[in-house]
Amino acid sequence: MRNRDAGRVCDRLWYLGRIESGVYLLEGDHSSLIISGGMSYLAPVVLEQMRAFKINEDKMDKLLILHAHFDHVGLVPFFKRRHPRLEVFALARGWEILRMEKAIATINASSLMVAQRMKAEELLKGFDLEWRDDVSGSVVSEGSVIDLGGVTVRILETPGHSSCSLSAYCPELKALFPSDGGGIPFEDTIAPAGNSDYTKYQQSLLKLSTLDVDYLCADHYGYVTGDEARTYIAKSIEVAREHRGQIEAAYRRTGSVEETVREAIEKVYREMPNYFLSPEIYTGVYRQTVRHIAAAMDSSKDSRDV
Repeated sequence: MRNRDAGRVCDRLWYLGRIESGVYLLEGDHSSLIISGGMSYLAPVVLEQMRAFKINEDKMDKLLILHAHFDHVGLVPFFKRRHPRLEVFALARGWEILRMEKAIATINASSLMVAQRMKAEELLKGFDLEWRDDVSGSVVSEGSVIDLGGVTVRILETPGHSSCSLSAYCPELKALFPSDGGGIPFEDTIAPAGNSDYTKYQQSLLKLSTLDVDYLCADHYGYVTGDEARTYIAKSIEVAREHRGQIEAAYRRTGSVEETVREAIEKVYREMPNYFLSPEIYTGVYRQTVRHIAAAMDSSKDSRDV
């Protein structure tokens, strides 16, 4: 079952934010962990929800970045400045990206663009939300464990959506936090998101398929529970395979990355006109995907021609 309202997911776990972008709060006996960073304009929304749900904000002393795209790190500077003792975790590659001037400029510009698209620009006012060079933290990697007391979070490196993507798994709750690496539960579909390396994205889905999951906690469009949560990654694997086949067929027919991208973007916004990303941003994202698949196809053809 798909759930998109902010509130308690299960004992110790909360979903906060809006339908198009959310974060999770996992409460341990001695620490609380914010999982993912969401959109920047969520700041006043999340603060109000914490007050309404009587969540102890002072207990929050950890934050885990699942990957460094703008729509998953927006709240990080805000919470780090609000709580200087907050320990922020990411993969080494994530921190490398978040130190790049170009990446920081893109994060800030894209955050504003999506806030405008979602008519949430007013929510930005009065908050210090921009990324600068004052945010740093700790490195996690495959097999790292974050102990909150009574509950733990295990780190799995799951590249493909981005080069810095990780997934988090809480075995005590059977809760999986795959970010976009698990596929996005938009409306009643799953939107595959193998942005940077589609092959690694598919391999990462296979890796996640071995986990026992009761709660599939996505970053966009809420969380999934029950039987659907238990079969969600298997379904994502199937959807990813079908989607790759569609891109391959289009590229075979057009012989052009740009034409394949153009056709795909037109189809996406016919079928998903309310998707949170603007066409300008999603075109760049989709171009990465098509380029990778086209390169793999061309390489395979070249090897056959030898």
